[in-house]
Amino acid sequence: MQPTLRQAVLQAQQQLVSTLQIEPSTARIEAIALLNHVMHQSSRAWFLAHENDALQANNHAEFQALLTRRLGGEPIAYILGMREFYGLKLKVTPDTLIPRPDTETLVETALAKIPKHQPYKILDLGTGTGAITLAIASQRPKTSVTAVDASEAALSVAIENAATLNIKNVSFLLSNWFADLQNQRFDLIVSNPPYIESNDAHLGQGDLRFEPLSALESGADGLDDIRSIIQAASEHLNPNGWLMLEHGYNQASEVAHLLHQAGFCDVSHAYDIAGIARVSIGMSTS
Repeated sequence: MQPTLRQAVLQAQQQLVSTLQIEPSTARIEAIALLNHVMHQSSRAWFLAHENDALQANNHAEFQALLTRRLGGEPIAYILGMREFYGLKLKVTPDTLIPRPDTETLVETALAKIPKHQPYKILDLGTGTGAITLAIASQRPKTSVTAVDASEAALSVAIENAATLNIKNVSFLLSNWFADLQNQRFDLIVSNPPYIESNDAHLGQGDLRFEPLSALESGADGLDDIRSIIQAASEHLNPNGWLMLEHGYNQASEVAHLLHQAGFCDVSHAYDIAGIARVSIGMSTS
């Protein structure tokens, strides 16, 4: 006898809690998401309306296959091929970093500086899925956003996301940071660069095991890429232009020091919902 959808989700929830040590509420959300994916549905309301239906054998087998991948630690975003960020549904692949809620702090900080009804040139360094670029561009249609990434595979995902979301005020460039931007200048540069220390044990744990190392690790102190960006940013900023960098929970003071050293003024921080200084900001005077 085939289980009902509710029974399948309950069993999966218990396995996820036991194996991955995640909260029961999170495990239930993940189990429903996996089942909805199998059933080609997207809402929890659909599941609730059909939870007493029998789960057909072929669908049950597919659900179990996805659940096995998740129980092995594979991020659910990669299994589903999608992650929501700032209200946008984005395609994700193992070639891209998985967008995280912490990065919405960077988006909010940027939007606070961007005029709503006039042209403004923005550069997103290391765009990955295009999450930051597309969130900003969707909220500020008068802006022109250039997104660069050194990974051709990641850049193709960002381009596909822009097309799917029909966001037009963006352009994409294959470039290692500023290398192929020539003499272009911008009013605002944003980046969520790699910032994890190369010997950090977390790189071998959880979702990070599956994400591209090049998007995570940045030298012995995690600041190699941030240093490179800060040192070159003034050459690509208009006078009084802003540089905004996401970084680790314990790196704010060092990033502020680097900004001051490079001649940036009005250096400050933006804090995430946990009260952690997640973004450092500086104004160019050149």
